[in-house]
Amino acid sequence: MAGDSPQKIPLIFFRTVAGSEPVREWPRGLPTVERHAIGKDLLRAQWRWPVGMPLCRPLGNGIWEVRTDLATKRTARVLLTVYREHLVALHGFIKKTRKTPDEDLAVARKRKKELEQ
Repeated sequence: MAGDSPQKIPLIFFRTVAGSEPVREWPRGLPTVERHAIGKDLLRAQWRWPVGMPLCRPLGNGIWEVRTDLATKRTARVLLTVYREHLVALHGFIKKTRKTPDEDLAVARKRKKELEQ
């Protein structure tokens, strides 16, 4: 019967060589209502992984985005990967265009590469 209960995949935050956790620090500058919405969606992704649209979308090369529509009419994205049976939050940002900006994707790819070394 153990297989019947949902399993939560652990979420960890990418840590730089200097020891900072940019994705954990990023939301601190956002309004509380936005921080809570992002946190709630990350929790939903953990409990339902692997989860598809509209919450998560694969961006290729093992990177996924968790999509949060904010009450403030803005959109937040947290880019993550799966590493050693954990979800790892690589990068977070407020999305200002329809397409995920290349520079945000580049940050996530660079951090994923660092993680895997």
